[in-house]
Amino acid sequence: MIQLWSVAAITFKEGLRNRAMYGISILALLMMVANLLISSMIMQEVGKVAVDMALSSASFAGLLLVLFVGINLLAKDLDRKTIYMVLSRPISRSQYIVGKFLGIALLIIVSMALLSLFAAASIYLVKLNTPGYFPRFSWSLVGLSLAFNTLALILLAALSFLFASFTSTSFISLMLTIVAYLIGNSINDVKALVEAPQGAGIAPSPVIVKVVQIAYYMFPNLSFFDIKTQVAHGIAPSGSYVFWTVSYGLVYTSLAVAIACAVFSKREFP
Repeated sequence: MIQLWSVAAITFKEGLRNRAMYGISILALLMMVANLLISSMIMQEVGKVAVDMALSSASFAGLLLVLFVGINLLAKDLDRKTIYMVLSRPISRSQYIVGKFLGIALLIIVSMALLSLFAAASIYLVKLNTPGYFPRFSWSLVGLSLAFNTLALILLAALSFLFASFTSTSFISLMLTIVAYLIGNSINDVKALVEAPQGAGIAPSPVIVKVVQIAYYMFPNLSFFDIKTQVAHGIAPSGSYVFWTVSYGLVYTSLAVAIACAVFSKREFP
């Protein structure tokens, strides 16, 4: 257990020292400032636009964090062959994977907490200038959306670990993670389209329908965690929706990390 938390702490510190973190932070600040400028130019729906842009900015910055910092923290050990030095110490491969994942998960949580402050500040400033355009605004819903987004990013990081456990380069892991992200955000709509194509005027083959259905259950449905539109309109999700979404995220993340540990434990290094 001590070795596991040591790996997690080292991974977290490496992530904080990564130069990409500075670029992501600056980009997030610029996007929040852009939120203030764009909101001041809009004559209607100011509140909805401000909330949606603030949440989208935090979400996009968090995604960049996973793709360009999180994946690199594991892949560079494989690319540079420093994995041999790590595994020569009294630590199992499973402890190494779990420790790395915990370090990246902590980095995501801390970074999203900071991004959440930026998002809240931009919303507050817009709300201060145009209070009449926030009739159904709720800070609790904003917090829930950011928490959902954090959980989705941790899930995506777990999936990137699964890909890194059997791929040979960090580039392949990055591409697979991006593909999983794109599929996860669109698979719900695609499944609904191919299963009820009458309104769209298309006739997909049974093979395509089956492939989409398999992908629906294999890939994470990231659209579950995206409630920005509801938050912008002040619509609160039900308690059961929150419970099942959190449960889904935790179970999928646990399975991805467990499979990554199993695959990495059997992997042979040249």
